[in-house]
Amino acid sequence: MDKCIACGACTEKCPKKVTDHFNAGLAKRKAIYVDYPQAVPLKYAIDPETCIYIVKNGRCGVCQKVCPTDAIDFDQTDKTINIKVGSVIMAPGFSTFDPSGLDNYQYSQYPNVVTSMEMERILSATGPFNGHLIRPSDDKEPKKVAWLQCIGSRDINKCDNSYCSSVCCMYAIKEAVIAKEHSGGKLDTAIFYMDMRTYGKEFEGYYERAKNEQKVRFIRSRIHTIEEDRETNNLILKYVDDQGKILTEIFDMVVLSVGMQTPKDVVDLADRLDIKLNDNKFVETDSFNPVSTSRPGIFVCGSFQEPKDIPMAVMEASAAACDAQTILSGARNSLTKEKTFPKERDVSDQEPRIGVFVCNCGTNIGGIVDVPSVAEMAKTLPDVVYVEENLFTCSQDTQEKLIEVIEKNNLNRIVVAACTPRTHEALFQETLKEAGLNKYLFEMANIRNQCSWVHSKEKDEATKKAKILVQMAISRARRIKPLKQPTISIDSNALVIGGGIAGMTAALGLADQGFHTSIVEKSNQLGGAALKLDSTWLGEDIGQNLKKMIRKVNNNSLIDVYTDSIIKNASGFIGNFETTITKSEAESEKEINIKHGAIIVTVGATEYQPSEYLHGQDEMIFTHLAFDMALKTNDKKIASANSAVFIQCVGSRETDRPYCSKVCCTHSIKSAIKLRNLDPEKDVYIIYRDIRTYGQRESLYKEARDKGVIFIRYDVENKPKVEKSGENLKVTIKDHVLNRNLEIDTDIIVLASAIIPGDNQDLAKMFKLSLTQDNFFNEAHAKLRPVEFATEGIFMAGMAHYPKPIEESIAQAKAAASRAAVALSKDSLTVEGIVSFIDTSMCRGCGECEKACPFNAIILEETDETGESKIAYVQAALCKGCGACSVACPTGAASIHNYDDEIVLTMIESALEV
Repeated sequence: MDKCIACGACTEKCPKKVTDHFNAGLAKRKAIYVDYPQAVPLKYAIDPETCIYIVKNGRCGVCQKVCPTDAIDFDQTDKTINIKVGSVIMAPGFSTFDPSGLDNYQYSQYPNVVTSMEMERILSATGPFNGHLIRPSDDKEPKKVAWLQCIGSRDINKCDNSYCSSVCCMYAIKEAVIAKEHSGGKLDTAIFYMDMRTYGKEFEGYYERAKNEQKVRFIRSRIHTIEEDRETNNLILKYVDDQGKILTEIFDMVVLSVGMQTPKDVVDLADRLDIKLNDNKFVETDSFNPVSTSRPGIFVCGSFQEPKDIPMAVMEASAAACDAQTILSGARNSLTKEKTFPKERDVSDQEPRIGVFVCNCGTNIGGIVDVPSVAEMAKTLPDVVYVEENLFTCSQDTQEKLIEVIEKNNLNRIVVAACTPRTHEALFQETLKEAGLNKYLFEMANIRNQCSWVHSKEKDEATKKAKILVQMAISRARRIKPLKQPTISIDSNALVIGGGIAGMTAALGLADQGFHTSIVEKSNQLGGAALKLDSTWLGEDIGQNLKKMIRKVNNNSLIDVYTDSIIKNASGFIGNFETTITKSEAESEKEINIKHGAIIVTVGATEYQPSEYLHGQDEMIFTHLAFDMALKTNDKKIASANSAVFIQCVGSRETDRPYCSKVCCTHSIKSAIKLRNLDPEKDVYIIYRDIRTYGQRESLYKEARDKGVIFIRYDVENKPKVEKSGENLKVTIKDHVLNRNLEIDTDIIVLASAIIPGDNQDLAKMFKLSLTQDNFFNEAHAKLRPVEFATEGIFMAGMAHYPKPIEESIAQAKAAASRAAVALSKDSLTVEGIVSFIDTSMCRGCGECEKACPFNAIILEETDETGESKIAYVQAALCKGCGACSVACPTGAASIHNYDDEIVLTMIESALEV
């Protein structure tokens, strides 16, 4: 494995072709292969079930003969490895539903009926068709493509998967949009669905853009059967529209949006580990312990717990890590090893001695770029004292040789002309450190991605461009200087802003690992919005669980609770924050300064108070929270009512609030079931736009229908009307099936009102945090960093991020605690050297750089007692080297180490010389 340099010579010569399962069977691969594009580590593997050498006892072995680094060893055998651990996290993933057995869709018979996973590979640039949208039967570009939803999900007739697979609606919309982009917008796309479940953060906006801007058609109908035109292989769909008309459409392709399910081998694994699964074969968890399995010490995350999208899976992974960290916190750092490097040589006073290494990368670069001529050109440039061509510069052997060459030739600058620095810069920088050089005395020219790959049919131009890039790299290397990476101490205390369920969970997650944590809560008690809730969708008593949680927090000696408190101001950076809070006490206020190394924002959200539907004008019209309080207190108005109407999307999915509030459908259905359980004779109606009981919540939807709850759909152009009718209330709604208005006399109306963010502007400005257009806090990366802000050391959880149910708030809070603990568990942090700096002789203290900095890294410091004279100062721990300050500075005082104007202009001038 260490010897493999991923040159591809082995797979090029391998004679055995087999089905490529990664590409969903749409292409072939060799018996020796890379498992998937951009695999990390990028190493080749041999498929023992198809390899001729293994299957036929040594009759081939050509890969071993052509491997330039002797990386292939057929003598290796399987080994059993025993690992002693203190905790286990299960993340085995899922399999997609196989529609081959559904005779009504003819997936296995009609070549142009594909699964959504196959469509993913068709559209992928690394897929079997290089991203070109073509249909399998004849390799022609389709003009019309249909997506059929809920294949293998929400279905107990054709399969046993009664649950919703949660992700299918969004990936179908994404595929339809991307397919249109790949066809230049000419493609006609249609999605056939029952309920459009775009409930996640900014999902609804994506749905609306697909519908209104991309012109993706959304047809509310479930297709029963697909027929094929045998001459053209086109596919015929018959369906009934909203008006009850039977329509027929012909499509070039049909995509089956298949759902998630637990693989059989994973079910067997759970049985061996004595992990309890539910009826859907997912791990059984509860709302207040969303990543804990039935066996202590074993945790679960991802789709083995329930179908979910990437952000939620990533959150749960960190949440599971948090619970594992809690168990193992006593052993933290007991097995860690620190890598040591030789003492760094001081070359600051030496003239540049540049070594240039030009990589062939097998034929990856050398097959297009004339590498010898690039190397010869490099030899002619000033301060270049050593030039070498390498077959594979990134290989372990070459790295070791590079250290020898640096020491033998007394090199103090290194330029590598190879592939992208995004994947290899850190490797070469570490090699420099092992040779005793400062890691910033390195520059890389990307002659693979930017030359051989993009100009593969223009070899001369690719070579010329490679020479330009190398000359630019050498000109920069000539002027770069060693940079320091200062270390900063870490304050191991944490601050949690908000004392709801998410805030308390985060505080307990940190305190249980030994980190002192302060909770700042603006109200006079802990609990937040959960104080008004009755039960979870699984029926767990929220009040009782909340009391336990509050008791745990108050009894934990490592948690300080500040109620009736607000944040007044804050300063600092990761590991070294200082926050001032104002605490109200009786008729006075007290300021308290808290020093801490990390912050978790869990300020929650509030319930929209509607002005529509006569809310506030009649005591029998409730919002969700008010109705839950009435249920909790056994309000007689509820018991005596003979009928109830729930109206969905009140204040959500509107122009002012275009997002879905995520929890409302589940909440209404749960409450409707409770009413029917109280009195089966009660008439209960739910008036909805789309029922969004995602995941296993679908069981509630089925239960409600079985218990006689009546569901009536409306669209945004025909909202229900609420009027007073004597002592009762009257709801008028147009029924799309009957195509006429229905009048419902009712005793109670419950409005599923939107969840809206609090006034987050002040907090966002104070900590330099970004907000979405809807005023929720914005994460650093929606999928890869869903609990982190762009500002390091600050994290988020709960409804400050977006509306979500209790179990997701708890999982996200645990995830935030896990991420914060990574920083808090260290004694110090190393700061990157390529950051901004201020030339104080040129700074006039105007503050433009401070305003421009998106990371709050620049502050103005007073230079005299009057406070009139100021100068800018860069907090290196916060700076990301983006250069915004340099652009904004009117005097040129702000710049970036090793990227100042002189260096950049020199690179430009050198490019023009070639």
